[in-house]
Amino acid sequence: MRREAHERSTSQAFDRFVTARWPALLHLARLLTGGDRHRAEDLLQEALVKLWFAWPRVAEQAPEAYVRKVLARAAARSARRRWWGEQPVAELPEPPGAGDETAAVDERSRLEAALALLPARQRAAVVLRYYQDLPERDVARVLGCPVGTARSLTARGVARLRGLLTVPSATTEEERWISSSGNWPG
Repeated sequence: MRREAHERSTSQAFDRFVTARWPALLHLARLLTGGDRHRAEDLLQEALVKLWFAWPRVAEQAPEAYVRKVLARAAARSARRRWWGEQPVAELPEPPGAGDETAAVDERSRLEAALALLPARQRAAVVLRYYQDLPERDVARVLGCPVGTARSLTARGVARLRGLLTVPSATTEEERWISSSGNWPG
């Protein structure tokens, strides 16, 4: 009887943790997977399964740090194993109309697209350092590497992001005209 009560209590504590932290952990997983929501959900579910088995050991310590570490490592493994690039489609989607999105959403989308172009370990280092606001020592611990390597991965990732975000997306005269006015005069 006592064992059942303990198991129920453990299960309830795990459920409370998942309910409280799901949105933040999903957002982290999305950033680690380059914005792919479906991969992020799969990655988070995989991490939470691992957390469930480790829950008795980590519940009283730092379950979020454990999940963060599992997410970062799983995202890096996943990126090495498979190609997650663009998928061909029969027709191109319609460009968004003028005023459909706010500048903040556009900027966030640009940043997520640029993050998706980084190698998995650089992306993980940048996300953990600047989105999760972890110190370099903790980034290194999560990535399983020396502090100098984590620092290097972060610096290279930020430099690459700067380069990607300063390149104008519309490079031809036609693309610039269409993106500024919504149509081509010919």
